[in-house]
Amino acid sequence: MEELKPDATGIYVAAHQAAGAIEEAIEAEVPLVVAVAEHIPLHDMLRIHSILRTQSKSRLVGPNSPGIISSIGKCRIGFQPLPCFSPGRVGIIAKSGTLSYETVASTTRAGLGQSLCVGVGGDILPGTDLREALSVLEHDPDTEAIALIGEIGGTGELDAAAWIKDYHSRTRSPKPIVALVAGVSEAHGRIMGHAGAFIIPGEPDAKAKIQVLQDAGVTVVDHPAKFGDAIKRRLQAQNSVQASPSPFAKSSSTAGTQRRSFHTFLRRPAQPLSQRNPVTTQKRTIYLPESTSFDLLREQGINASPYSGTGTRRLLAIGIDRSARSPCIIASPTLDSSTAKRFPFAYPVEDTLAIDRIASHLQLTRSDTTTSSLRSVIRALAAIFKDREAFFLATHIVERLGAVKVVGANFGLDDAAYRSLGRQAELHQAAAAANLTPDTEAETEAAKHGIVYIRLPGEDATIGTLVNGAGLAMNTVDALALAGGRAANFLDTGGKATSETVKKSFELILRDPRVKVVFVNIFGGLTLGDMIARGVVLAFKELEVKVPVVVRIRGTNEKEGQAVIRDSGLPLFAFDDFEEAAAKAVELSRM
Repeated sequence: MEELKPDATGIYVAAHQAAGAIEEAIEAEVPLVVAVAEHIPLHDMLRIHSILRTQSKSRLVGPNSPGIISSIGKCRIGFQPLPCFSPGRVGIIAKSGTLSYETVASTTRAGLGQSLCVGVGGDILPGTDLREALSVLEHDPDTEAIALIGEIGGTGELDAAAWIKDYHSRTRSPKPIVALVAGVSEAHGRIMGHAGAFIIPGEPDAKAKIQVLQDAGVTVVDHPAKFGDAIKRRLQAQNSVQASPSPFAKSSSTAGTQRRSFHTFLRRPAQPLSQRNPVTTQKRTIYLPESTSFDLLREQGINASPYSGTGTRRLLAIGIDRSARSPCIIASPTLDSSTAKRFPFAYPVEDTLAIDRIASHLQLTRSDTTTSSLRSVIRALAAIFKDREAFFLATHIVERLGAVKVVGANFGLDDAAYRSLGRQAELHQAAAAANLTPDTEAETEAAKHGIVYIRLPGEDATIGTLVNGAGLAMNTVDALALAGGRAANFLDTGGKATSETVKKSFELILRDPRVKVVFVNIFGGLTLGDMIARGVVLAFKELEVKVPVVVRIRGTNEKEGQAVIRDSGLPLFAFDDFEEAAAKAVELSRM
């Protein structure tokens, strides 16, 4: 910083040391910090965000971000596949790297090209969110239209929709915005590849996000290949009625959660809880058995035992407020989250919680003993949250004889802390053993090869899917459902995709007796299309595959990959168009 005075730094350090590298960059006051690592432990990122709130020099993009790239030649920070990009006028904001690359290819084919592409990443706590990135593209003179790519997890898309409504109200000729939200057909309560792609109780699902974006005037597409044509239509419609922008158009000026001035941001308006999902049992990678959760409470001096049927059960939990980038108390006078309220608090955990307000919302008896009892339970939960690196701690409480008693517990720990640094090993290993099923055995085996595999429910789920990229894998499951089929699994070959991982993926998929066809959907960004194609041919031969295989390859080395499939002499169905490939897979799944 002293000698070069750089504008930005790219953090390529692996997850177990990435938080330290990010903190060094903040201490050095680098203006823009871009972090690509995924699965940085959640509590390490909570600490980073607490640091960011105390300063005004640095802004973080990521983690789990493919980076930032200006297709018109101003910058490239990250690992984007350059052959996909072309200079143009569409700004792209995305949680998913692979979906953004498909969008890049679509806008290139439409003759639009790209201006600035910002990968905000699919982490639980992104340093820069969709709304903040929108405010950047609003003022970017090279951007004439915007592609917005979201997915399940958090409320960022709702924040973006609120910003868009305000943008439309204060701008005479707003830039058209087209969006996609992946994860409509998600496995409830499971992590869908990206670290943040799961729904914490109280958060909206993908369908709710789509509706809110449409209500804000956004055109929503169901596949990234459709972005180019959709944006072109919006631009043509706007140009036919375009008028000069008003010189009196009002601009926003309020600061965001980080204090660095990064163009302009708007604070997130309160989201009505009636629009959120009811609280359901979640299964992130690791949930503790209730008996273990009770034991952790007892270690903190809290009496906990199963519900006896006496007393009104209330919800008391600690979770993550992704928009506030901090932990929060979630409290409801019933077990229905439509009556829940969030109370964010600072990290590290401080004893400054609004106990009286929480007690009032829980509709507890107003007395010193009840309030004191509630404070003890919350302090115990806060201690477990921090010391055990939890991401969600839910309890059911009842009021008895003027005191709060815990009668149910569902505790979830951050698997990244264990995977990246081996922390909380004893609890994670015990919980994994308690939750062992044939499905989790397959998921564990897949993880050893860098593959994310999730078996999806339903006897009519007959299409095995093999996809590179978590966002694209989610969208593939969604798109197959729209085409009249049903995916038997979610499978992301991940960043380590090779011919061998493709073969291993086939092994996992074909263990499922429901599978009648395998649908391989590859967009070659960093992954080479011909390498994947050779992996498909290798798997077909060595595994003696008995079901038909549909292969769709686009992107880097797509022609070479299609040639490998075409010239293999095997009964493989090769496509470059997604809808044609999906239709063929659905047709074959019904035979």
